Amino acid sequence: MAAITSSDGTTTTPLLGESDNGRENTRIQIMGWWNKVLDMEEAKHQLLFSLPMILTNLFYYLITLVSVMLVGHLGELQLASATLANSWFTGTGVAVMVGLSGALETLCGQGFGAKEYHVLGIYLQASCIISFIVSIIVSIIWFYTEPILVLLHQSHDIARTAALYMNFLIPGLFAYGFLQNILRFLQTQSVVMPLVVLSALPLLVHIGIAYALVQGSGLSFTGAPVAASISLWISMILPALYVMYAKRFKQTWQGFSMHSFHYLLTNMKLALPSAGMVCLEYWAFEVLVFLAGLLPNPHITTSLIAIWVSNELGAGNPERAKHAMNVTLKLSLLLGFCFVLALGFGHNTWIQFFSDSSTIKEEFASVTPLLAISILLDAIQGVLSGIMDWFDLWAALSDRDSLPFHKACQMV
Repeated sequence: MAAITSSDGTTTTPLLGESDNGRENTRIQIMGWWNKVLDMEEAKHQLLFSLPMILTNLFYYLITLVSVMLVGHLGELQLASATLANSWFTGTGVAVMVGLSGALETLCGQGFGAKEYHVLGIYLQASCIISFIVSIIVSIIWFYTEPILVLLHQSHDIARTAALYMNFLIPGLFAYGFLQNILRFLQTQSVVMPLVVLSALPLLVHIGIAYALVQGSGLSFTGAPVAASISLWISMILPALYVMYAKRFKQTWQGFSMHSFHYLLTNMKLALPSAGMVCLEYWAFEVLVFLAGLLPNPHITTSLIAIWVSNELGAGNPERAKHAMNVTLKLSLLLGFCFVLALGFGHNTWIQFFSDSSTIKEEFASVTPLLAISILLDAIQGVLSGIMDWFDLWAALSDRDSLPFHKACQMV
């Protein structure tokens, strides 16, 4: 313990622990100030709940993105075509299937809360039937990908190659639709941690399959979408087996039932508006890819958008709800800044995953500041969009809480 000399020359030694108490008081003051900025307890709760879902969706998203990365090293035409195809897949496939599955967030969530567990499995089956029918319709549209892209003034050679890519993604569309429904079924029961493992395994398998088919077989370009379709089916089968055989779902999954056909209309009344909202949100980004195809040298600009859009990865007590919203906004901005820093200091590293072209590398560096701004704005928009969806749902169902759950849903 250091001695302290006073102004009159006397020397005193502080009592044992006095300086430690000073440091502790300083720490408490700092923590108190930080809690005023961000409620750490609420932030910890939100992160623990949302992080598994973030990782799960990221792993599934990377399955199709890894295929684009591998194709990008075959040439600029291949990267541009795969990028355009992946955007078409996202805008007309992923967006639709994610939107349709949104009905289960309401139906299964309300059913689970009302302890009417048996309806969860019935609604899951009804949603899968709707996804299957819509997948057939989307697949028919995909067969005409080339003339549609040409009609949208895309380069003829890119449109032709992108259409070839899309043909091999059709099987994966059906799997993706079923997968999204199963994810909503599990998430409404607060089953999130097992999903991280069930999503990481297909991604690891996909990296091996995609590399083998693109680099080690005669399929080359077409090997990428084939690998994606295979991996999407693996992604769907794993959680499906988990639901069917895990004891924890004994009440919510009671096997296949023809009774699910009686709830198709109820499901569709929520699914179609949900799909519409999700599609509009997705299309706001995917339209950038098509606009890039109108610029001079579309092989470069469309390829560049692949990296740009892919980096958009980036989740009765009104006072409590308001507080949670504030914490979520602050967390989103904080995480957004982290992504911006990673992008700003590592953009030369990220670009190497997609292409070896020096031209694309230079162009990507020039749009990095714009992408950084986009990430921060989207961090706010994502939170506000989720809040508005929740309030719409609450308003739609709040006046029906006194009814049995299945009757209330039939009135939606």
